[in-house]
Amino acid sequence: MIGETKPLAKGWITTNQAAELSGYSSAYIRQLAIGGRITARKVGRDWLIKRESLLAYKRHMDELGPAKHNPWREDLAGGRGREHDGGV
Repeated sequence: MIGETKPLAKGWITTNQAAELSGYSSAYIRQLAIGGRITARKVGRDWLIKRESLLAYKRHMDELGPAKHNPWREDLAGGRGREHDGGV
C-alpha cells in the first residue's frame, strides 16, 4: 500500500532517525555512510544506518573534542575506503 512503511531490522534506523539521535544533519549522516565512517546500507534511494555504529562514531568524535579537526590524527592515516561497512 502507498504510504505504508516496512519495519526495519533490529538495530537499523533511517537517516532522519539518525539525525535526531545524533544531532547531526541528515546530509552529514549520508556523507558518513558514503565515506564508510559508519555502517550503512543503501536500500533503493534511502540509507539505513546501523544505530550502534553511529553512536560509536559520535562517542569517538565527542572524545576527540577539538582534535577531531586535526587532519593528521592517527585514525585518518591510511585513508578511507569506499566500503559502506566502516566503523571508527
